[in-house]
Order: sequence, then structure tokens, then C-alpha cells
Amino acid sequence: MPISKAKAVKGLTRGPGVYVMRNGEQDVLYVGKARSLKARVSSYFNAPQESRRLQLMMNQVEAIEIQRTRTETEALLLECNLIKELRPKFNVLLRDDKSYPYLKVSTTERFPRLSFYRGSTKVQDRLFGPYANAGSVRLMLAQLQKVIPIRQCDNTTFRNRSRPCLQHQIGRCSAPCVGLVSEHEYAEDVRELMLLLDGKESQISSAFARKMEEAAAAQDYESAARYRDRILALRKLQERQYVSSGQHNADVVLLTERSGSSVFSVMKIRGGHNLGSRHYSHRNPLEKDGKEVFEKLVMQHYQNHPVPQEVIILPDAVNPELLSDALGNATVQSVQVKSRVRGIRDQWRKMAVLNATDHLDRQLASNADHLQRLQALTKLLGRTEPMERIECFDTSHSMGEYPVASCVVFDASGSVPGEYRRFNIKGVSPGDDFAAMEQVVSRRIARVNDGDGIRPNLMVIDGGAGQVARAQKALQDHLATDVMLIGIAKGAGRKSGRESLFLPGRKTPLVLDPNSLAHLLLRQIRDEAHRFAITGHRKKRNASRTRSKVEDIPGIGAKKRQALLRHFGGIRPLQSATIEELVKVDGISVNLAQRLVDHFRTG
Repeated sequence: MPISKAKAVKGLTRGPGVYVMRNGEQDVLYVGKARSLKARVSSYFNAPQESRRLQLMMNQVEAIEIQRTRTETEALLLECNLIKELRPKFNVLLRDDKSYPYLKVSTTERFPRLSFYRGSTKVQDRLFGPYANAGSVRLMLAQLQKVIPIRQCDNTTFRNRSRPCLQHQIGRCSAPCVGLVSEHEYAEDVRELMLLLDGKESQISSAFARKMEEAAAAQDYESAARYRDRILALRKLQERQYVSSGQHNADVVLLTERSGSSVFSVMKIRGGHNLGSRHYSHRNPLEKDGKEVFEKLVMQHYQNHPVPQEVIILPDAVNPELLSDALGNATVQSVQVKSRVRGIRDQWRKMAVLNATDHLDRQLASNADHLQRLQALTKLLGRTEPMERIECFDTSHSMGEYPVASCVVFDASGSVPGEYRRFNIKGVSPGDDFAAMEQVVSRRIARVNDGDGIRPNLMVIDGGAGQVARAQKALQDHLATDVMLIGIAKGAGRKSGRESLFLPGRKTPLVLDPNSLAHLLLRQIRDEAHRFAITGHRKKRNASRTRSKVEDIPGIGAKKRQALLRHFGGIRPLQSATIEELVKVDGISVNLAQRLVDHFRTG
């Protein structure tokens, strides 16, 4: 029975705190913070009738828990932590499943490597960023190679090189792997690289110009030409992005709303460089005020990502002081939150608004098309309620080897990559696609029944009647017959556009109109599942094939592996070598040679 207003507000004060709304099963429906608990909780019972989602939630609320705090700042922090932990159904949740990518310089190594990095920032190596997306990092890696030739190869490749690679031949690596550059010279290149990544381009450019003049004066024209090329590459690098004077580190954070859609955007400025924008689409189930939503999204975002010393926010009316105190308390550092800026910061703000608006325009156009397709599919399947979640499954393997299954997710706004999952198929006969499909659907629905994930309205199987029958068996075994199930298979010649739809209990497949909106949506979902499955399969297969068989032998480290490969010239001659031939390699004893021979003979 829904809680009454009198019971909900009884004993509440006008002080700050957090409230947690639960239903009869004690599931958390909503978490909120308030400057005045009594006023805020009371407002839910005085909501206008046209707010249908709010009425829907309040009809389920049977208990409200209260947690008092000393200040509104503490309430904001507690609310953010509880939302992250409890993931309430009616809260605004930021879909932020990935960490930001960085450039990493492995300063802990003798010859540091410049590489792409994504993960924990608590590492001993130097990290530069964060960048808005992986594409920005890879573009920067390619450009930096032209300016300062630091190695980017992985450590296994680096340790096993016996001659310079192509990157050295085209002037993009100084080849420390084979000793073509001294440790001192390489360390100087690394120092200059880190100055460049810190935003000190003018200092690096002056150093290159000085070295070019010195080389020319010494008639070392080859070196002079090399520094000239570096200066030109550095200028092109500066032209590729807007760079301000000074060492500014700031984020421009804004919320853009139009036509019922919202985009939360973060543009990062590091060392005066614009590292790009990242955009997050989100839902506002209770149609909360945009300023309140923005406050929650900012706190959720910086709960997972580092906070710069300066954050520029839009809209203007959001309380900068409250956010500044909350972010400062969360990160134990002083954070300036500004809503009114001038000069270079105003230019950043305008740039961020331009990017966010463009992203929202493209999203609105895409959403309109997707919604029409979703409505057509709903009508085709004879459903009266809208489908909020569709999951599609596919399997991929090479002649039965390295089987991988994929699960992709679509909702009312389109694909949800953060919800995609891959499954390694276990205990199934090679090539048995029916059993593989039953296993993956069984594992997926078992997780849902255990509370891990959201229950789908529709499961789409990439396959025919056989796969659908086994998937249906898996659903029945887990008492999930409420989940609708269909299969989609290509027609004659396996040509896209001639798909048939298989429904449980129907003997003949349903042939779809190739130009129908429902058909186009199913093809899109099926193709995405196929792409995700085959990508996972290829990664698994390539990892197995590229792994050296020598790495699996106990007692064979990097140095001995390199000595063996250099002596025999490759893995094939090594596999056929005798004990007498193996012991000629430095460090290889008779016992170790015997283990090598036994390993290759039985492998």
C-alpha cells in the first residue's frame, strides 16, 4: 500500500539530508538530496497529475528512509554515492561505462615507451590526458612519432628485435631495441617528449631550432635536416588543435536539452590543448528540473574520473559554490567551479556548446528514425506495450575453434554499447551452434534472474528454427517464458535483405518485406550482434596464434627466448631442432633442451 503523506513527513526537519524511497519488496526506487527534507519530501505528494511517471513511482513507494547530514554539500556527496551503489530505477543515471584514454610514457623502463593507455590512473608511469576518445589518442600517437621518434612497440617486440623495424627506416623510431641510439640520447628525447605533452611547444621548438643551427654549423647536414623536419612536424601538430597560451587545465561541462532529449557533455583542456569532447545521453524518468539533473550528472561523472582544478559549467543558474565544495571534498583538493567566464575560457565555452549542439542534432535525427522502426517492430509482433529493451545473440567460430557468443542491447534510444557482453562457449562440441546458443541464452537469463542486469522484452536469435528451439528451452528451464523470442535468418544464398523471421510454435517462417521499417531494425540489430561476435572471436583466435609456443615452457625467459629465435632464425627451425643443436645456444642446458624437444613433439 502506498505510503501516506502524513506518515512520510512525520518527524522530518527542515535540515539537509538524503531520502531513499523503496517499494514493498524493499527495492530502491529513488534516491534524492534536499536542503530541507520536510519541504522536498512533501513536494512529491503535491505533484501535478500530468506528471505520470512521478505518479507511477509514488504509487509504488511504501517506505522512505532518511539520512541526515550537516550540510547540503554532504547531502550531495552521499546522494551520489548511494545512486552509484543502488542504481535506482527512477534516478537520472549517467551511462559512463568506460574510463577516459590516456597517453602513457613508461618512465619505469630503461627505454620508455609511448603508448595508448586506459585503466587506473594510480600507476608509476607518466600519464598525459585524459583524452575524449580513443581516436584522439591514436591520432596524437601518429603525430608525435613525426616530431620525436620514441618507440611505440610493445615490450615483447622490443626485446626480440634483431634488426631495425620499418618505423626506424621511415624516421619514426630511433631503434633503441638494437642499440642505434645511446641511453643518454634516448633519455633526452623522452624528456623533450614529456615537455611537449605538458604543453611547452615553444620551448621544444626553440631547442630544435638551436640543434639544427649547431648541426648546420658543424656541416652535419643530415642531422640539420632531421631537426628541420621535426620543427615542421611540430608546427603541423600545433595547427591540428586549438592551443591557448599558458598551462591551462580545465573541463567545460554542460547540459544541452531539446525536444525531450538531453546530452551531458565534457570538453577537456589540458596544458592549453583541447583534447576533445565526450557526450553522454541520459534519461530523466521523473522529468526533473534541468539544473537539478545537471548537478547529479556532474557528481556522478567525477566520481569515476579525475577532477581538474577548474571546471566551467553551463547552465549559469546552477550553484557553483555547492559544486565547488562537493567536488573539493570528494577529491581532497581545491576546485574552482565557474559559470561566468571571459577571454579564452569564453572561447572554450562557445566551442563546447557548438560540439554539444551538433551532437544533439545528429542524435535527434537518429532517434526519430529508430523510434519509427521500433514502433513498426512492436506492431509486427502484435505487442500492445512498447519494447524498452531488445537483446540479440550470435555465435562465431572458425571450424569450431575459439567459439565466442555476443549479446548486444538496443533500447528506445538505439544501441547501448555499455550493456554489450561476450561469452566464451564452454563444453560444447565444435561447430554445435544449437547447443552454443542454448548455453549463452541460459547463462544470460540466469544472470538476470539473479539480479545482474535488466530483463529484456525481446530476445532476437541470429539463426533459424533450430537455434530458436534451443533458446526457448533455455528460457523455459529458467522460468522466463515472459520474454518474447524470435529468430532471424538470411534467405537463399545467405543474402542480406531476404531474411525470414522464426517464431516459437510457428511451423513456417515469416518472410519480411525488405523495405519495411521492422525489417530494417532487425537487420541492424542482427548485424551489430554479428559484428560484435566476430570481433571477439578474432581477438581470441589471434591472441592464440600470435602467442609464441616458447612462452609456455617453464624456465624459458625473455633472454633465452630471444637467443633461441636469433640462433635458429624463427619458430619453425626451432621446433624441429635436436638436443645437440639446442645446447649450442648460450644458456640452454641439456635438461632444458630435452624439455624443449618434449614440448614441441607433444604440442
